[in-house]
Amino acid sequence: MAKRALITGVTGQDGSYLAEFLLGKGYEVFGMVRRSSMEKFDRIEHIKDDIHIHQADLLDQYSLIKLVEEVQPEEVYNLAAMSFVPTSWNQPVLTAEFTAIGVTRILEAIRAANPKIRFYQASSSEMFGKVKEIPQTETTPFHPRSPYGVAKVYGHWITVNYRESYDIYAVSGILFNHESPRRGMEFVTRKVTYNAAKIKLGLERELRMGNLDAKRDWGYAGDYVRAMWMMLQQDQPDDYVVASGETHSVRELVEIAFSYLGLDYNDFVKIDPRFLRPAEVDLLIGDPAKAKRKLGWEPDVSFEQLVKMMVDSDLEALKKEHGI
Repeated sequence: MAKRALITGVTGQDGSYLAEFLLGKGYEVFGMVRRSSMEKFDRIEHIKDDIHIHQADLLDQYSLIKLVEEVQPEEVYNLAAMSFVPTSWNQPVLTAEFTAIGVTRILEAIRAANPKIRFYQASSSEMFGKVKEIPQTETTPFHPRSPYGVAKVYGHWITVNYRESYDIYAVSGILFNHESPRRGMEFVTRKVTYNAAKIKLGLERELRMGNLDAKRDWGYAGDYVRAMWMMLQQDQPDDYVVASGETHSVRELVEIAFSYLGLDYNDFVKIDPRFLRPAEVDLLIGDPAKAKRKLGWEPDVSFEQLVKMMVDSDLEALKKEHGI
């Protein structure tokens, strides 16, 4: 009998890579989507016939219990959240409902339907916010700096709480920035690779950016979903930082993308004060030593390979779209 996994947020970047990965491992994969006016399945279009899509909502307790009872999964991966940080300032209460209380609702559904289910919670490096130490580990104190970060801290601790109170196999993966060709356009990595490709094809003349000196710890989403799965295969549940352990500036990102296309970014990139953040997050850099030691996890794709992979993908898509 194939193992069954339920993924919330299956249409997102991580959900689509995780679904692919689990199919490759012989799982039967169930994806949860919420009824919305704009159903977007483009990231899972190529595997849509291989997975089962169910409707339920993190805001609706009953729908979650019903879903877990119906699917009877061995593993649940909670990747659904209001995931774009700037939006969390405009919709702080809704962000809390999805990203914080939503975690409790899923844990309650598991407790009601079958407490033997193994649960993965997608925690975030945004929980560290105003960092207390560099690099950040599993024991670094949290100081979130956005409603999203605050909600993720709640989701993280409620997962620990259910593990300790109800003996549920529940873990949190504290993932640092991870990107891919499936990243949304609103994220800086994709904004850079997409616009560099447009400039190369003569479809755009300049790229307006904010702080080029901001630094991030960036990895490849495909590598990071593998770590999620590994966390649920251990004898004991535990929390792990998943990161590259390296930091790169936005300037490096821009430089790699443009030079890969044979362009000098200085000719095209303009600094625009509109894109500067009021409170820049401090130096987020993760220490993945525990994940490497205990899970045997190693990232396969380097930062440079990641940027080139994203540029190639955007270039192809734009050529196709414009018949070039």
